[in-house]
Amino acid sequence: MSLVGSQVARYRISPKCPNVSMVHAEACIELAAAYGLILDEWQANAIRVWFRMTAEGRWAASTWGLSVARQNGKNGALEAVELYLLVVLGYKILHTSHLLTSARKAFKRLMQFFGRKVGDTNAKYPELNAMVVEIRKTNGQEAIELSNGGLIELGARTGGAGRGSSFDFLVVDEAQEYEEDEQEALEPTTSASPSGDPVTIYMGTPPKVVGERGEPFIRVRSAAVTGRSKRTAWVEHSPQGELDKMTDIELQAFVRDRRNWAEGNPALGIRLAESTVEGEQERWSARSFARERLNMFPSPAETLELAFSEKALKALAVSAAEIDPEAQVSAFGLDMNPEKTKVSICAAVPGEASTHLELAANSPFSEEGISALVAWLWDRCKRRVPVVMDAYSPARDLLEAPLKKRGLTVRILDANEFVQACAQLHQAVRREKSITWFAEQEHFFESMKSTVKEPIKNRPGSFKWNRTDLEVDLMPTMAATCALFGSVKFGRRKRSGDSSRKRTGAIAG
Repeated sequence: MSLVGSQVARYRISPKCPNVSMVHAEACIELAAAYGLILDEWQANAIRVWFRMTAEGRWAASTWGLSVARQNGKNGALEAVELYLLVVLGYKILHTSHLLTSARKAFKRLMQFFGRKVGDTNAKYPELNAMVVEIRKTNGQEAIELSNGGLIELGARTGGAGRGSSFDFLVVDEAQEYEEDEQEALEPTTSASPSGDPVTIYMGTPPKVVGERGEPFIRVRSAAVTGRSKRTAWVEHSPQGELDKMTDIELQAFVRDRRNWAEGNPALGIRLAESTVEGEQERWSARSFARERLNMFPSPAETLELAFSEKALKALAVSAAEIDPEAQVSAFGLDMNPEKTKVSICAAVPGEASTHLELAANSPFSEEGISALVAWLWDRCKRRVPVVMDAYSPARDLLEAPLKKRGLTVRILDANEFVQACAQLHQAVRREKSITWFAEQEHFFESMKSTVKEPIKNRPGSFKWNRTDLEVDLMPTMAATCALFGSVKFGRRKRSGDSSRKRTGAIAG
């Protein structure tokens, strides 16, 4: 039996209010069907979540969202919505996309209902064409205006779409590419909504990287699924699970489970072939497949504030020529991935005005290499230079005992100390500007710039590290955090002749 996608969304969230009317929802679905657009059950259900009106005749939600993996047909649901808003309610809509080509495709789909010009004798639906006052086909400024006041303008956000005009609905398609400055420019277009009841619609998939691009979409989604927003109607098709809490082994099993394919793709077996998904699962990495095909987001957080801006990090980058090769290492920070197949080591080298953080290793690892790693650290630390790890790091399980047995000084940061360490590194980069790093170490930069602050429950102002993207390697940031904290709290100045001046070099084995 072929696999069929689930028509029930993982999230069907809408504001709670008494005496909600579904009249417009059912009318929208019926109108679409009358003009040949037969909606899938899941598409119709999304409209039922969105099109809820209060007893006072206002939209129950001021923000509508739909997230489903590509090729499932979310644009079909949007077409039905836009058709009804234009023809029946006479609303003014600004439809924006990240790419001009996407906006043009949406425009062409709408022209199938209204015809290609005023008085189009070849129009498929003459009664709809009779409502047309103007159809503008200027590239980047496409629009359809109707005699009942309905208007839709379509364009790319980068092209300045809709600036200076007022609309009832703002459609943010390809919302995973939506940027903060675009939001600041576009959302005021509905502030003076002609209807007095403006709505913003977000349509998209999980951003590959959560930063300035995609952050507004992530923020809307997080507020909806955590219950912080009381005015958002959110529909999302994705399987149950939290990707950033899975090990790589767990994730591999998760993406192979075809039940998860069905949960994340309602059009599976309808317009999306199972064989297509099979091929993607074979070719893509597990995390890419989870994001692109299963529509999986990072776990929602109260805030996804980036810990370090790219500008701040680049300002602290130095070349190797600017660092004294004889400078003393005062602490090594160490971290490992959950599968214990990769290790990151960061050296902290204090100077007069700043502490240099150098990624000494970011390498593959196996348990057979424990002896080599212990020897490598002993050669650089002896008994004086501490090796610092987070208490919950996978590295602790493998390395604490053999390091101590060899005679090294091992410092394990408990939960409170690690929170202090995160705050210390954040302060050093953002305010004190008291660290440096090698500009050549791109992996260190990529890790740091993709680190976010995850608030600690019941501890206002406290945070620990998380990552913007499931594919980000957080280990260099973790190792740097431990190294800097260890340098300040546990480090001692080196005695003359001590070999701890050696910072880098390949780990044997």
